[in-house]
Amino acid sequence: MAAPATTRTGHLINGTTSYGDENDVIEVLNPATEQVIGTVPAGTQADVDAAVAAARAAFPAWADTPAEERAAVVRRISEGITARRDEIARQISAEVGVPITFATKVQATLPAATSAGVADLISSGEFAFTEEIGNSLVVREPIGVVGAITPWNYPLHQIMAKLAPALATGCTVVLKPSEVAPLNTAILAEILTEAGVPNGVVNIVHGTGPVVGAAISEHPDVDMVSFTGSTRAGRAVSAAASETIKRVALELGGKSANVVLDDLDEAGLAKAVKLGVANAFINGGQSCNAWTRMLVPASRHDEAVELAVAAAAKYVPADPSDQATRLGPMVNEQQRDRVVGFIRAGAEAGATLACGGPEKPDDLDEGFYVRPTVFAGVTEDMAIAQEEIFGPVLSVMPYDDTDDAVRIANNSLYGLAGAVFSDSDERALEVAKRLRTGQVDINGGSFNPLAPFGGYKQSGNGREFGAYGIEEFLEVKSIQR
Repeated sequence: MAAPATTRTGHLINGTTSYGDENDVIEVLNPATEQVIGTVPAGTQADVDAAVAAARAAFPAWADTPAEERAAVVRRISEGITARRDEIARQISAEVGVPITFATKVQATLPAATSAGVADLISSGEFAFTEEIGNSLVVREPIGVVGAITPWNYPLHQIMAKLAPALATGCTVVLKPSEVAPLNTAILAEILTEAGVPNGVVNIVHGTGPVVGAAISEHPDVDMVSFTGSTRAGRAVSAAASETIKRVALELGGKSANVVLDDLDEAGLAKAVKLGVANAFINGGQSCNAWTRMLVPASRHDEAVELAVAAAAKYVPADPSDQATRLGPMVNEQQRDRVVGFIRAGAEAGATLACGGPEKPDDLDEGFYVRPTVFAGVTEDMAIAQEEIFGPVLSVMPYDDTDDAVRIANNSLYGLAGAVFSDSDERALEVAKRLRTGQVDINGGSFNPLAPFGGYKQSGNGREFGAYGIEEFLEVKSIQR
């Protein structure tokens, strides 16, 4: 079988594409075939210095551009993403291994929606850059040069969660996309040019976290770093940035609880479990806000497990390019091995393996696939109940009463997301308010691209999306008169 054609994606610095040393590149694999599909240059400190210098030089003019004009540029970016949705979806599916249907509906659609939301807030005047407080004029001004470091699991979505508000507020950007899934930025670069983004306002430097990410984080001419990724990497970013006391926004890991209350009838329980499994397995389970812990009344534990196993059976690992596929591979070999290791650890710790397991899925000789796995009888002290696995692994945990459920849900280093299912919206809301987490969905509430997204505790700090996301990129000045 012939090797697939590969593409070269380069840096974008001050409007010019460059490829660096052709002998020093990072290969990008298709996780379903394990074949190389493209390369990006392994960026250096010099590349970061050049990008930051370009962003610094472009900042004054971009900051002085009227907010309405900046919002119009963001809107054109959103429209450009929409126009190339299918192309973007195919590219992200090939890089991340996510099923093409999910890539189309979510990976290539949400970035346009959240960006349009930012543009709407600015252009409508709903978001105010100035206000009067007594004898003070309070002015919100762009923070300056922003370093954006983004993950592989939702590559373009997380890029635009930072890029749209940064541009709308008048900031310039140096972006380091994940080296695992960077090829989609070639499409983005074309969209940025077509949208009228001036040279130097957005710069893209490819490379690894220890080199490019660290160089951005510690750079004295970077005024803010916005990072999405693991909690471990977030600590490194914070430490590097602390030397220059720059602002740091972190969206990190999660171990979210889906609290299923005891007042549901059979149909209600079935719905809660079905939606819970779908959320836990979304994007192959490679989502920081996945509900990976399902908390159920002890008296209904076995019933919930049976329902979860039935729901998990519909997630058959298969070719992500097939429209019928619900579960693709893990993004790479390292992630596959990490997930399999947690599955083995869960079984060794005494959890009941209700379905799935560490064995490679049948009939899949290539690709980094993992069986969708449900554990029953999981206790709080187990690693699978405490650590972020980032794969299609669900832990079903019994509780005694509502107070016990809340205690278990909050017994985590993380606090990013969660869910509550109840026959009563009012009771569900009461429990949701007691959860120490950044967002909670009640009875399957849908994602809101204008609502703030971010976490408590070691899930990070700062918020993305809507007005709260815009605020992150602004300094506040008081002028007394």
